[in-house]
This record gives sequence, C-alpha cells and structure tokens, in this order.
Amino acid sequence: MRRMVHTQRQGGILMVRAWMHLSKREDGMSGYAHPEMLADTAWVAANLKNPKVRTVEVDVDALAFEQGHVPGALAWSWTTDLCDTIQRDILAKSQFERLMAKSGIGNETTVILYGDNNNWFAAWALWEMKIYGHEDVRLMDGGRRKWLEERRELGRGAPVVSPARY
Repeated sequence: MRRMVHTQRQGGILMVRAWMHLSKREDGMSGYAHPEMLADTAWVAANLKNPKVRTVEVDVDALAFEQGHVPGALAWSWTTDLCDTIQRDILAKSQFERLMAKSGIGNETTVILYGDNNNWFAAWALWEMKIYGHEDVRLMDGGRRKWLEERRELGRGAPVVSPARY
C-alpha cells in the first residue's frame, strides 16, 4: 500500500488530500481506505437471516425506524442508548456491555450499523464499539437512504432477540 498526503491552505481552511493505492476488491469497495469497515446493501440483504450477524439502526429520530427498517434490525437511540444522559459522554463500559447483551450481541457477532442523517450516529456507535474492543463492526454503505432508494424490503416492529453474553 502506498500513501501520499498533500496539504494546502484555501480560504483559511486547511485542505488535506490523501491518495491511497488499494488492492482491487470484488464487492466494489476498493475505493475506500478501510473497506473492511463497510458492508454494501447487497451483502446486508444476503445476510438478513445469518444468526452471526446483527443489524442495528441508530437514529436520533425514532419515527424513522417505526416507518420501516432493514428486516430484523434492532433500534438504538443515540440520545438514550449510546450516551451517558447525565454526563453527555460515551457509555461506561458496564453500560455498553449491558446494551450489547440485551441486543443479542456477543463478542463474536458481526454488527452492521446504519441510520438516518447519512450514518452520522451509526458512525458514533461504530466508534464506541471499537473503543470497547468489538472486532467485527461495520457501517452499511449508503445507510438508510441507500436501502430505501434501492427499494429493498422493509421490516416493521422490533425483533425479539435472546440476550447474549458480552
């Protein structure tokens, strides 16, 4: 892998451009610096019934989930599930582990995150999961918007999951 970084000032803003030579991937993700952090919508659709994969929609607006979501997806609210509501910080490790366990997520579960607002809060959840050492967590490329644009199947209601050990 070869990396070159170029910086320049434009209008008082530091612009950073990075070019990376990446190996070709068959799933169309070769243009990303870390394609292993993404799952395309076709992969998600093909793995909806895979018991080792858990899909989670992370939103600020819970109404979006209620209107339809990736079938089998759980709903996490950024404001109440992923943040310490008193300190406005990430969850304490014990709170994080409880959330994972009640969501049916074990240490070996592949977690696919997506959401509204162009995956902003799904990215927060990914970051938090990486902080606490979850190995296989990915963003669904294109998020909720892409799933809807492709007219993929929508689920209704929250799935029933068995708690896991985390």
